[in-house]
Amino acid sequence: MRLRFALSALSAACVLATPLPAHADAPALSWELKETGVTARLRGLSPVSRDVVWASGSEGTVLRTVDGGRSWQNVSPPGTAALQFRDIEAFDARRAVVLSIGEGTDARVYRTEDAGRTWTETFRNDEQKAFYDCMAFFDRRHGLAMSDPVDGKFRILATEDGGASWRVLPADGMPAALPGEAGFAASGQCLVTAGGRDAWLATGGAARSRVFHSADRGRTWTVADTPIPAADPARGVFALAFRDPRKGLAVGGDYRADQQSPSASAVSVDGGATWRASATPPPAYRSGVAWVPHLPVAAIAVGPSGSDVTYSGGTAWQTFDTGSFDTVSCTPDLACWASGEQGRVARLAARRH
Repeated sequence: MRLRFALSALSAACVLATPLPAHADAPALSWELKETGVTARLRGLSPVSRDVVWASGSEGTVLRTVDGGRSWQNVSPPGTAALQFRDIEAFDARRAVVLSIGEGTDARVYRTEDAGRTWTETFRNDEQKAFYDCMAFFDRRHGLAMSDPVDGKFRILATEDGGASWRVLPADGMPAALPGEAGFAASGQCLVTAGGRDAWLATGGAARSRVFHSADRGRTWTVADTPIPAADPARGVFALAFRDPRKGLAVGGDYRADQQSPSASAVSVDGGATWRASATPPPAYRSGVAWVPHLPVAAIAVGPSGSDVTYSGGTAWQTFDTGSFDTVSCTPDLACWASGEQGRVARLAARRH
């Protein structure tokens, strides 16, 4: 049974926002791989629906499908093979904005309005201290991008015209960064939004992992500690997901394969003001996380060593796949997609036992 129908059968069990009992007739989840024809690592992912998906990654790669992954178009911007497109935000089958990471002028934003046939460069970083990690939109016009700290504070870019132009927001509303604190450009989910004005950014690398919250589209921010371990450049919160302005999930850990990642997930029910560790976290580092639409307590987390599902709003996770993915995202018509190394893209399937 495909996810659209299997999850609808679960909605009655989940609507009360209580964990599914161990004996509940939950579907068996699996990833259905879609052949993309590329070997790039696809850390950027923006599905619009079951049929329309955009993905981006290394070697300046941007892919697009309009038939549910049966065929993919390589719509990479020309002359960008040296760039890494770590984040992409798509609005429909024709319009998308993509962010490349890196120091100096390697950090850029490109925009298309014709399904990737042509691209316009709308931002090129000129601040040598900046390193842009992630991008997120509130709607089709208003969006933000975040950089690691410049002069002791995270730097925020804003657009009000769908990514056609960008401006650096004043830093006076941003709390000071900790020594060594930074974001992780691992999945395009270190900066996320919910509703029309709320945004959150995730950090690590410092003594504590933290989540910053803005309720006014990036003008002013507050910050809270999380229980996900940090105190090392490879540890911290790598991805966030907010179902609404109150309910949030954070995942991360230590991205080094030979290191353990205890307490790799946390939950907030007050808009990121406080965080509590998951009672049963994923067993290893996770770089991406997404809520499943219409199911108040269901979410998916992914990482290089596997994928996990929660039916308890992030309190307890269970692994259902051991394949490698970097990021995950779900659409309003109940399609969850994941992407990662070696051009891997997959759509979630759910079948009854």
